Amino acid sequence: MITVEAALEQILQRIKPLGLERVNMLAALGRVLGEDVVAGCNIPPKDNSAMDGYAVRWEDTVGAAAEHEVVLEVIEDIPAGAIPQKSLLAGQAARIMTGAPLPEGADAVVKVEDTAKDGTKVRIKAAAAAGQDIRRAGEDVRKGEVVLQKGSIIRPAAAGMLASLGRSVLSVHQRPLVAVLATGDELVDIDESPSPWKIINSNSYSLAALAMDCGAQIMQMGIAKDNRPELLDKFQAAMRADIIVSSGGVSVGDYDLVKEIMQEIGSQMHFWKVAMRPGKPLAFGTLGHIPLFGLPGNPVSAMISFEQFVRPAILKMTGRRHIFRKTLSAVLQEDIAKRPWLTHFTRALVVAADAGGYTVSTTGAQGSGILRSMVKANGLIVLPADNAEIIKAGTIVRVQMLDDALGWTAQPDFL
Repeated sequence: MITVEAALEQILQRIKPLGLERVNMLAALGRVLGEDVVAGCNIPPKDNSAMDGYAVRWEDTVGAAAEHEVVLEVIEDIPAGAIPQKSLLAGQAARIMTGAPLPEGADAVVKVEDTAKDGTKVRIKAAAAAGQDIRRAGEDVRKGEVVLQKGSIIRPAAAGMLASLGRSVLSVHQRPLVAVLATGDELVDIDESPSPWKIINSNSYSLAALAMDCGAQIMQMGIAKDNRPELLDKFQAAMRADIIVSSGGVSVGDYDLVKEIMQEIGSQMHFWKVAMRPGKPLAFGTLGHIPLFGLPGNPVSAMISFEQFVRPAILKMTGRRHIFRKTLSAVLQEDIAKRPWLTHFTRALVVAADAGGYTVSTTGAQGSGILRSMVKANGLIVLPADNAEIIKAGTIVRVQMLDDALGWTAQPDFL
């Protein structure tokens, strides 16, 4: 039996990022960029107006005020997207829309609220400063600048930038294909009518959902019964995947055959059993270059084992550098008992305290089959192996967050 830390180290040293593929920009959202994106042009390409108003020579507006208007001749209308046809001379102005390029000779814009149209002339009611309300060419991005760096994650804001640069396709790391297999004679699929002595296969769906949440593609392998031929067939078919995740069949019972099958199909076993609760019976091997995780069959054990070991592996495959969940400190609201020499992951609900910081409580019964307590949890209290056997209420504990919902509010908190 090895520690959680040693298990993670053994897993991650055998995981490499997948190769690159070229995809549509919107298909790249949330994925890791495999190239530097270099601007091929200035953004904006030309000096343009930040306001609807009039392009002017600032010196022509000196002294303008509501009680002392300056009158200029309007020589041209320039809507957005149009090309100016004339250059401004002394005493002239051009009506201009937001985003339209400035005509030659103009060095300021007077917003429409500070003007009054008068036939072919305009009355200026406020003096303009040099450069006023002008967006300069390249003030956002300059040609040749690295706008998005290799290794960064494509966020929604990047989509607009890529569109501005005319980049509809880019290179990103591939999404891992994860084969998900449940094992056990007691299992039936979700659409079957279970008898009282059968169990609906929930693991295939929870593990697939967790893998999808990491950005993986899923290959559902269904259920393999506890017999050697069926297990062999299923595992051999799963070898098309980048990662294989099975649940069940890794304990010590007579019918727990997954460890044997893993070795029979050529998998090199690296460890079996981790000093943690829940999730102690966990097998990890590599089948050639394919990581193979044999997770426990109990639903909560399978999910927590996935969180600690499979999630970081998938995220590393996608090219991510930050692969671990956020942890925070919180004040424990109740006593918790733990087994000696095991790292405990206790399902919990974290809330923000009125005085600042966080408090944390368990979500109920912690049995490995109590899936409801996992559904209610937004974090896992992590109790290291060397902790005391009773952790008292009021103790500050570390909590591994399972989502970012703690930071969301029903109402905007800045108002």
